[in-house]
Amino acid sequence: DTNVCTRSPFRIVINGIGVAGPALAYWLGKSGHDVLLVEEAPRLRAGGYIIDFWGIGYDIVERMGLIDEVRALGYRVREVRFVDRKGRKRGGFNVDVFHRMTNDRFTSVARSDISATMYHAIGGKVETIFGDSVSAIDDNGHDVRVCFDHAPERRVDLVIGADGQHSRVRRLVFGPDSEFEIPLGYHVAAFEAEGYRPREELVYSSHSLPGRQISRFSMRDDRTLFLFIFRDEFMDASMASNEEPRSILRRVFAGAGWEWPQIEAELDRATDIYFDSVSQIRMNRWSKGRVGLVGDAAACVSLMAGEGTGLAIAEAYVLAGELHSCDGDFATAFARYEQRLMPFLKKKQQTAERLASAFAPKTSLGIAFRDMITLLLGVPLVADWVIGRDLRDDIVLPDYDRSPTST
Repeated sequence: DTNVCTRSPFRIVINGIGVAGPALAYWLGKSGHDVLLVEEAPRLRAGGYIIDFWGIGYDIVERMGLIDEVRALGYRVREVRFVDRKGRKRGGFNVDVFHRMTNDRFTSVARSDISATMYHAIGGKVETIFGDSVSAIDDNGHDVRVCFDHAPERRVDLVIGADGQHSRVRRLVFGPDSEFEIPLGYHVAAFEAEGYRPREELVYSSHSLPGRQISRFSMRDDRTLFLFIFRDEFMDASMASNEEPRSILRRVFAGAGWEWPQIEAELDRATDIYFDSVSQIRMNRWSKGRVGLVGDAAACVSLMAGEGTGLAIAEAYVLAGELHSCDGDFATAFARYEQRLMPFLKKKQQTAERLASAFAPKTSLGIAFRDMITLLLGVPLVADWVIGRDLRDDIVLPDYDRSPTST
């Protein structure tokens, strides 16, 4: 039976050390599997935008014994504030509403800090290769021959793509991005600056124009994070293919008011600018033969959902648990993994689609309406009605027996 591995524990290559990769390696290691982590970047990634962390991912990080460390790295944001072009408050809310609705199981933290925390928790017990990536996969039914850009090839039992929205493993095995990537109609950019003024500690400030939004957040060590979201209609084919991100941002936000002149000056000095389309990955299956996908590679919900990091951790936890419980039958493990999580993730993707327009309303009237609604979130009944269902994770994950697999 080619669905059953002839040796135990499994030999597994995980491509990608974002969030899902280290989480999966952690739980597979608990079960005694032989794991190789491969990361294209030369070292652990730093920076990146701040994410809100709650729900099932928070619960799993707590099971890993890492939640205190994550909370220490995070920020207890006090206020989300929407301002007009002169900096006057027009909307927003006290973030205590989220802490109340999650029983204080909520923090705002850099995605890269969660990734690094989980990677360090592995404690050097998992073989890791930086500056490399899976380049070819030959699944012959009995094992998998894996080639890399630089390292010698390996023969393993399973390959897992944990390499994000633009997954190389997914392209190699399942097909081009265009078959699975669903654009939500937005682009996003982010960068950090040092010494920016003004600073508003623990306040997430945003200025919206029709179809566009600039946000800033003051971080530790005198750093400030800037986040830009704008609708795709501000792009054209020549901009997408020829212009670099800073030039696009200058054009899209020209004359934006508020602090745009200072932010544009920081943009000119920025050395590392994140820029991407806002898309979801939608698939009918997350596995094919001896190859599986996890995290954004399988079911990217997009930043509009606000929970992608936690969901990636949940996927890793379940996939590792099912591989532990499958008695060598990895096809059954993959199937159970999909059955447990795919309907749940599809609902999360639908939520993200619904919420997308709140980030960059199309019209001035839409911005005013969004701002008015946010001012009402301090009323518990209104908060429960507007965001209550989106903060609930209507799923119960199993407790897997993590005793190491017998050899």
